[in-house]
Amino acid sequence: MEFIGKVALVTGASRGIGRACALELAHRGADIAILDRAYLDEAHSVAVEARALGRRSLVLEADVVDRKRIEEVIQSTVSEMGRLNILVANAAGGVHRPVLDLSEEDFRSTLDATLLGAFHCSQLAARQMVRQGSGGNIVAISSVHAVMPYAGCVPYNAAKAALNSMILTMANELSVHRIRVNGVEPGWTDTPSQRRAFSDQQRRERGGRLPFGRLADPGEIAKGVAFLASDDASYATGTILRIDGGFVLPRLGV
Repeated sequence: MEFIGKVALVTGASRGIGRACALELAHRGADIAILDRAYLDEAHSVAVEARALGRRSLVLEADVVDRKRIEEVIQSTVSEMGRLNILVANAAGGVHRPVLDLSEEDFRSTLDATLLGAFHCSQLAARQMVRQGSGGNIVAISSVHAVMPYAGCVPYNAAKAALNSMILTMANELSVHRIRVNGVEPGWTDTPSQRRAFSDQQRRERGGRLPFGRLADPGEIAKGVAFLASDDASYATGTILRIDGGFVLPRLGV
């Protein structure tokens, strides 16, 4: 899985799964455009690591919900790096609270950050790939929330389920342009957001109940993303690759 001469745009790339994806692709030869909205110091540290590997890197500040800004991001990436071959649509966000307590704004903001933002990035990246005429790859980061109805997560569950449907439909439409569209469904992953939500002890105890006895490392998710974006997966499109360590499997003895 090599990406020499390829340019990848990764959204939400300063931390967690996005950071791991950016660095995995850089390790394998890709030049990286790093998009983030809130953690720009960390985004620049990703760029420094990519440059240390001999890759070109570019940091772009944007909210994926801002379509005009995403258009500018695509233009800047192509202007600076010459092309766009890979999009990793990772950025997401959401409000988690009981359904009886949700406001309309809670629901809208979660769908905007998690679904609409992925649509903007994917559609605009695909248009650029069509203009280039040499195909391309889009990998969207979904979640096991798409298939498991976790309490307190109505808008996020709905957004990820809709994202899966969008991935499949885009794969169908864009195949004529040799643009492959796939998704990855991570399970419970040890990211900064999870460290804020759960103490070290909680993560150890709850992770210990999983089939593999621990949370996923972001790098394990990134390897799946790299595979789907690579020529090793040249016949894969419309695939949702679940990387969850058996998180959604029935527990033995239950």
